Amino acid sequence: MVHRIVILGGGKGGTLAANRLRKAYGLNEASVTVVDQDDQHIYQPGLLFVPFGLTHSEDIVRPRGRQLHRGIDYRTSAIIHVDLAGQSVQLADGSELSYDVLVVATGAVLAPDETEGLTGPGWMEKVFTFYTPEGAAALEEALAVFDGGRLVVNVVEMPIKCPVAPLEFCFLADWYFHERGIRDRVELTFVTPLDAAFTKPVAANHLGGLLEQRGIELVTEFNTGEVDGTGGRLVSFDGREVPFDLAVVIPLHNGASYVARSEGLGDALGFVVTDTHTLQAAVAPNVFALGDAASLPVSKAGSVTHFEGEVLVENIRRFLDGEPLDASYDGHANCFIKTGFSKAMLIDFNYDVEPLPGHYPGLVGLPLLKESHLNHLGKLMFQWLYWHSLLPGRDIPGISSAMPLGGKLQALESNVKERVS
Repeated sequence: MVHRIVILGGGKGGTLAANRLRKAYGLNEASVTVVDQDDQHIYQPGLLFVPFGLTHSEDIVRPRGRQLHRGIDYRTSAIIHVDLAGQSVQLADGSELSYDVLVVATGAVLAPDETEGLTGPGWMEKVFTFYTPEGAAALEEALAVFDGGRLVVNVVEMPIKCPVAPLEFCFLADWYFHERGIRDRVELTFVTPLDAAFTKPVAANHLGGLLEQRGIELVTEFNTGEVDGTGGRLVSFDGREVPFDLAVVIPLHNGASYVARSEGLGDALGFVVTDTHTLQAAVAPNVFALGDAASLPVSKAGSVTHFEGEVLVENIRRFLDGEPLDASYDGHANCFIKTGFSKAMLIDFNYDVEPLPGHYPGLVGLPLLKESHLNHLGKLMFQWLYWHSLLPGRDIPGISSAMPLGGKLQALESNVKERVS
């Protein structure tokens, strides 16, 4: 019997899952089909660099189909809905795909229209987002002629893709305006719905301290209800206002629209309710989800998708073999945080352990929660690893899906002592 595996989404999650599954199964054992609405695979971490002229949109986009191994069927079509009872997917091109296993990997979708005024007057003139190639390119032009005033970076609501990216934008903006010699004429403000610079306390203290050190104002617990492009102000639901001359807004994120049209597949936001460890969807045993498409209590970050991928493929194998789903994802995530001036920070954490100081992946390695040139080089090198190692489904020596504790033991011990006392 040839198992029919259908993967919805040709981004990082869908691509690495397809490539790993293709290597795990022969052509006579399983068919692997990937579906996406276009053939543009975007290296999303690169979007952050476009507004500052550090890369160009065309340099971070490649054809989706070319990232897939031979023997994988790639279909370009929008998805209408998933028929869970009939185990099939209806596509916009009129075709229907039947499956034995379904993987949902269509990520998170920006929903700027859901915030009052965001796409109204001023949109792509004085109000921008760098979360799309078009937005990042337009913002590059706006920054190039910005000669002073109030620049506000605003996260409308969580969850968002790569939650540290807005912080990175603030740090890079600080560097950028220093390079142009006009930093003293620019007021930088980071506006977030969180009660601190980050979700975890130790990292929040480090990052909040760095914002203060760089002269970047932090506005917390600001739930954006309106973006007034004409008046140049953000308005929160409780009536507070933050004025701006140039706003960089990270819009609301939802799951893909077909998820909402597929009864029982997603939650209220369109993300797939998924077991936190096995990545099996709650709605059906032969449905799995990974990456930004999954409703998990973890950052929607590329590293999460990478670490989930190893677990997902093993549990699909176990499911098809009728075995218990013993492979377990521990919530492992890590993120480089570009801080400008050829430096970066690195955070590493999971469901149970918050980002702590130390080193990754062991006692000797990249410094954690500390600015360094080594982390800057790691951030730059990651793009090569992305195209040539992660997407093809290759293992990286010394890097496991499980979070390593070795480099954090001293910080863990100190953290425990503080809590006990």
